Amino acid sequence: MLKLLELDKNTTFFQQLASQEEGPIVLVNVFHVEPEDEADFLRLWKEDASFMLSHGCISGQLHKGIAGSGSYINVAVWESTQNMARAFQTPEFQEMLSKYPESCTASPHIYKKLAVPGICVA
Repeated sequence: MLKLLELDKNTTFFQQLASQEEGPIVLVNVFHVEPEDEADFLRLWKEDASFMLSHGCISGQLHKGIAGSGSYINVAVWESTQNMARAFQTPEFQEMLSKYPESCTASPHIYKKLAVPGICVA
């Protein structure tokens, strides 16, 4: 079973899922996986990503730490928090989460693009 670890001590992932934030959002999910479980993790993540892409996820990209790291980061763009919450709460997705190896942890957090004048646009 995938263990969830919060990234932010002030706002939980579930509080974010319940928000009524408008517009596109970005899910950043940091995973830690033991080397012996990496093949299973990658297979399960691919299944999860395929499911999410058919439930309101616009795009997803998985990144792996270098130099033998067991850390991964998933960056996924969603149409809205509502779509993400609906997909996350389905029995099918909850069943997928239960299949992850015991060594796997996930730290999901939801973000919105931020405009910084002269640097980037929202």
